[in-house]
Amino acid sequence: MKQLIECVANFSEGRNMKVIGQITAEIKKVEGVKLIDVDPGKATNRTVVTFVGTPEEVCEAAFRAIKKASELIDMRNHHGEHPRFGATDVCPLVPVSNITMEEVVVCARKLARRIGEELKIPVYCYEFAALEEKRRNLANCRQGEYEGLAKKITSREWKPDFGPDAWNEKVALSGATAVGARNFLIAYNINLNTTSVRRANAVAFDIREKGRVKREGGQLTGKIITDGNGNPVNEPGLLKSVKAIGWFIEEYGIAQVSINLTDLSVTPLHIAFDAACEQAHKRGLRVTGSEIIGVVPLKTMLEAGRYFLEKQNRSTGIPEKEIIKIAVKSLGLSDLSPFIPEKKIIEYILTDHTDKKLVNMNLSDFANETASESPAPGGGSVSAYAGALGISLATMVANISSHKAGWDSRWKEFSAWAEKGMALQTELLSLVDEDTVAFNRIIEALGMPKETEADKEVRKAAIQEATRHAIEIPFRVMKKSYESFEIIKAMVQEGNPNSVTDAGVGALCARTAVKGAYLNVKINASGLDDKEYVKKILEEGYRIETSAEQKEEEILRILADKIEH
Repeated sequence: MKQLIECVANFSEGRNMKVIGQITAEIKKVEGVKLIDVDPGKATNRTVVTFVGTPEEVCEAAFRAIKKASELIDMRNHHGEHPRFGATDVCPLVPVSNITMEEVVVCARKLARRIGEELKIPVYCYEFAALEEKRRNLANCRQGEYEGLAKKITSREWKPDFGPDAWNEKVALSGATAVGARNFLIAYNINLNTTSVRRANAVAFDIREKGRVKREGGQLTGKIITDGNGNPVNEPGLLKSVKAIGWFIEEYGIAQVSINLTDLSVTPLHIAFDAACEQAHKRGLRVTGSEIIGVVPLKTMLEAGRYFLEKQNRSTGIPEKEIIKIAVKSLGLSDLSPFIPEKKIIEYILTDHTDKKLVNMNLSDFANETASESPAPGGGSVSAYAGALGISLATMVANISSHKAGWDSRWKEFSAWAEKGMALQTELLSLVDEDTVAFNRIIEALGMPKETEADKEVRKAAIQEATRHAIEIPFRVMKKSYESFEIIKAMVQEGNPNSVTDAGVGALCARTAVKGAYLNVKINASGLDDKEYVKKILEEGYRIETSAEQKEEEILRILADKIEH
């Protein structure tokens, strides 16, 4: 799984669409980066641009956009309602999937250094990327805004982290930029069956971290309680890392609780929703649904779906698509407008729908492609698919068992089996295409030039590397298919009696997958020069094949006994 980060760059131009277009064009030039949203604001004279990709690609796109902004935006003439101190005012990097905050911090600081050194723009690092505590808060870095920048960058206390610390004509044009690393922020609105902003605010104050102002006697009209400095004292709300306020949406004719979830690891989406539902109910209100503004990570939706399935005592070992469907229904995300996962979930937005993967074909097309004169997909891909079908049958039995009447106390047991099964199915499905890719790599290596001795050496090395890869892929199919026997056996022994034969067919598929993949391991191993590696992998493959046959026989004996009795 590749690493993904998001960049939410804010540029100090919200009125001239030609300038905005030139900046975003730089982002589009970077292959592999997906421009998700461009949101210009006339009053703020500011545009928020959101794009996603791998860390290296996103940082390159951000650098190019910042460079173009510094060429097109003259901060000496900039005016707007939003605080700002540079042509590219802020450039936060946000972890999306398969990457830690620590890794994003490294990316942010590397980008900040490059901006400072190559573009000669003063840069302050903020939030998780901050190099000193007082600079964590963006407001501190930007205090004084552009108008106070000349004095700020020349001071000892606020010398930029990177870039020039002297005021010159170039700095006067570009201003400064804040580069940060922060958690993914979700703008999330919860719909209420009321038009009352006051009541929506009451729910917002209940759940937000800041809470509400304390009053004597706990009464709404009571005197405000203050601290020793005369400042109002707040009574904290229920949820950390949550900002919220009530408002009325004229377009829909309803009041909403408008929420910013600033750290999903502290308060996930589904927890905020449930808390709002509970507090609304206490006040005689009902939540009718919700909406996500912008995009959302896949992980967030899967966590929500599993959460609501568990509340229903239902198995969570179901396909990803079904988990997302449960999340959408439970959160009421299609209450105001349809929630389309392909347009709202970051990982789905980045999916190349033109990529003709075997696993995306329907059954007839896959069979026809296999039957065609093309040598791929071949036995390796079909073996992987047989393995996927085998574990899918066992997973089905686990899910049926978890939902069986009278077995309610065992739903967690079967849900755990189903989750293990889905993990194996996911990997085996990925190996369907991996095997074909591995075969194609050998064909490409064989087609390399061989005119000179140097050509021959390069070609030979490429063939050997591709051959090793073509051994490793079916060997992974063997191991993963073999792992499925544990689940299959458990379902034959413990699963719903009406479905045990399905698990038995799963055992036949798993055995076929192991033996079929081993054939591919053996034929590809014959072309590898590393005989020590070949000997080791063939011996291990033989042990897996022999054990798989034994496990299949054992499962079929258990099955026969169950059918007879």
